[in-house]
Amino acid sequence: MEMFAILFICMFTPVLANQEERLPNKCEVCKLLTVELQDALEKTGRSKEVLELGEVLDTGKRRRKIKYNTSETRLTEAMDNICERILQYKVHAERPGSLRYAKGTSQTMNTLKNLVDKGVKVELGIPYELWDEPSVEVADLKRQCETMLEEYEEIVENWYFHHQDERLDRFFCATHVLRDSDQECLNEIWKGDMGVKGSKEESEGENGRQTHDAGEL
Repeated sequence: MEMFAILFICMFTPVLANQEERLPNKCEVCKLLTVELQDALEKTGRSKEVLELGEVLDTGKRRRKIKYNTSETRLTEAMDNICERILQYKVHAERPGSLRYAKGTSQTMNTLKNLVDKGVKVELGIPYELWDEPSVEVADLKRQCETMLEEYEEIVENWYFHHQDERLDRFFCATHVLRDSDQECLNEIWKGDMGVKGSKEESEGENGRQTHDAGEL
């Protein structure tokens, strides 16, 4: 069993090494930012709440009313701590490209944890209790997300108030943030245990939005 464990871990060494060396690129950061923002907005999109704005004056003039689902308040709440949600992602080193970032434990880590549960000694260079902590890659994703959101906040607002008929990832990433950069990751879609790259048409779901790994959302 000990010899098997040594050979097994050696098989995963290149995967784990690459995981440490590779940092997320601008396209991947933008893609995940839009995934999280779209998800946050969808959770409140059907709200029937009505907000009353302004103060009641002595004249008795009524405050202005506005629907919550079209209000600036809804956008502000969706954007609040949006990059913190990136810390829920794990690196799935067995997947290609941007698909390596998804929520849930990766196949690689699941396998290694199963070995530990069976009494096999597995050394990754970090204590076992820290295996589920955000990796260097994920921490960098969060940092880049915060920088990107700060720099392009007005673009998000422009989409929210004037262009919601367009897909967020296309308007925000392809048209603005990545206009002069690589956009290949936007066409990467989930096709099972091993991600494959698909066309723009394949990446659109029934509602015209990009589909993602179910574990991501």
